[in-house]
Order: sequence, then structure tokens, then C-alpha cells
Amino acid sequence: VQLQASGGGLVQAGDSLRLSCVASTSGRIFSSWIVGRFRQAPGKERELVAAIRWGTGITYYQDSVKARFIISRDKGKNTAYLQLNNLDPEDTAVYYCGIERAGSGWQIVNAYDYWGQGTLVTVSS
Repeated sequence: VQLQASGGGLVQAGDSLRLSCVASTSGRIFSSWIVGRFRQAPGKERELVAAIRWGTGITYYQDSVKARFIISRDKGKNTAYLQLNNLDPEDTAVYYCGIERAGSGWQIVNAYDYWGQGTLVTVSS
């Protein structure tokens, strides 16, 4: 599985962005798989921002983004989206997407089996 992330950019505080993560695979994305969106700010560890179970659409959010970010997926396009609303300079980071096949390690970075390249989101004040 190859993941292609896009949608980052330079925005001002309060603006919105939509990040995409397209999965290319010769097989299929299984219902139990989890697509996670992580971010890593300079000097900090990679952290889970949001995740979605491919089949059911059940979502998980980090508390700091719960009211502002929305994760979704389009099965027909093999694409997961992360809508970032009311952005804050603290959201500045490289955003990554990953797939976890076991379906149980939502928040564990090392549990993810596939990673896309990061896309940079910069929020100015």
C-alpha cells in the first residue's frame, strides 16, 4: 500500500484546510484497517490527531482538535480526508497519514504499517 498525502500550505490563524490521503493498492483496504492522521511539530514527537476505521467510519480525535478537525473517508476513491478548521499557530506541523492493519493500535505510532510522506501545515498568527 502506498499513501500519498496532500493539501498542506501556509494559512492564517482561523483559516481552514483540507488534507487528503490517497491509498494506492493492488488489493483492497480492509474494513478493519485504521487510517490515522498524525502530526509532528519541530522538536516534538509524532502524535495522533485523528483516526478512522475504514469499514465502520468510527472516528477518534485527540482532545485538542476534537471540536475543530473532522476526519472522513471516501471508500470509492480510497481516500481519507482531514478537515482542519479554525487553525491555530499551535497546529503548525508536518501532517502524516498512516494505515494500521491490525485494527487495534489507534494511537500507537509504531503499530502503523504504512506511511505516506508528510505535508506541511504552517499557521501564522
